[in-house]
Amino acid sequence: MTVDTLRFATAGSVDDGKSTLVGRLLHDSKSVLTDQLESISRTGTPDLALLTDGLRAEREQGITIDVAYRYFATPRRRFILADTPGHVQYTRNMVTGASTAELTIILVDARNGVVEQTRRHAAIAALLRVPHVVLAVNKMDLVGYEEKEFQRIVEEFAGEAAESDLPSFTPVPVSALVGDNVVDRSARMDWYEGPALLEFLENVPVGVGATDAPARFPVQYVIRDGEVRHYAGQLASGTLRVGDRVTIHPSGVTSEITGIDVLGVPAEVAYAPQSIGVRLADQRDVSRGDMITAGVDVPALTREVRAAVCHLADRPLRVGDRVLVRHTTRTVKAIVQDLGGAAELGANDLGRMVLRTAEPLALDDYAVSRRTGAFLLIDPADGATLTAGMVEL
Repeated sequence: MTVDTLRFATAGSVDDGKSTLVGRLLHDSKSVLTDQLESISRTGTPDLALLTDGLRAEREQGITIDVAYRYFATPRRRFILADTPGHVQYTRNMVTGASTAELTIILVDARNGVVEQTRRHAAIAALLRVPHVVLAVNKMDLVGYEEKEFQRIVEEFAGEAAESDLPSFTPVPVSALVGDNVVDRSARMDWYEGPALLEFLENVPVGVGATDAPARFPVQYVIRDGEVRHYAGQLASGTLRVGDRVTIHPSGVTSEITGIDVLGVPAEVAYAPQSIGVRLADQRDVSRGDMITAGVDVPALTREVRAAVCHLADRPLRVGDRVLVRHTTRTVKAIVQDLGGAAELGANDLGRMVLRTAEPLALDDYAVSRRTGAFLLIDPADGATLTAGMVEL
């Protein structure tokens, strides 16, 4: 049986129990080492939140500040987990954690229901086009495991999801502290007929659509072997086959694939997201930052970039600022032309932007491709990351 990998993130308001939920997942799935378990045990009972709250400031304050990544596995699947902060001032960290996730768990305290941060996290999940969203209604033990409390929150969240254009979500009632419906189904909520959280994580489809999308191959490195050039990188989407006619962007020249190597072994076909080497029939001028595509569905080649954005840096971004745009493996100079009518964007602000680039970029709409529809803005002075953008064509 092939074991695949699911990348997922958690999000929720302060004290909704994200770190405890993640700790419970690790603990009950037997993914915690003995020395780790001893280090978080205080009075004989382990404090599961400390499995992810690794910073000293987090342990002292009892909150999550940074994105904590954890890796674990079950017989069915491997997992890469990002536990993200709940405070408003750390919204950018949630964007970072969810940007590469195929699933986001949004936690809600059953006593408080949907709050402002819940709405914000639903909006971010919709903005980032996260394929799957789980609404985990936590602390069900504190509301007597009542079905009506669960249904009330689900209905309220459904209204917010509709306003945020979040396509769908899967609600699960849980108690992270006690362990109800986290790894094993709970006998205390016999009215709930759905899967436990881990059961859902193990069975949700992953990688759907990546190989069916148009072929996009950003060139990362050129390897010269005598007179033969191998173009290396990660296939962002779609498939490439020996014999395919391809176009190199931004030059627009065409060629044909004469060879593909996957892990150094010749192959007839490559699938996203494999890392590959490609050989072309013609001696073309291809370098890092170019994009090789196959088929008639080509990306938009443009110098005007419109995007939804989240500003990540502490210093504000202003109209007229000169920046670097990093798109896949390509980096070009640009100027900020418009910020959706705003004068500036501060840290954690969500907004819209128009950029004018010095050189054309081969872009896809973010709704079509999360890989080739995303970019970062970089400070040309010190290389700091400023803003994350999602292209809107």
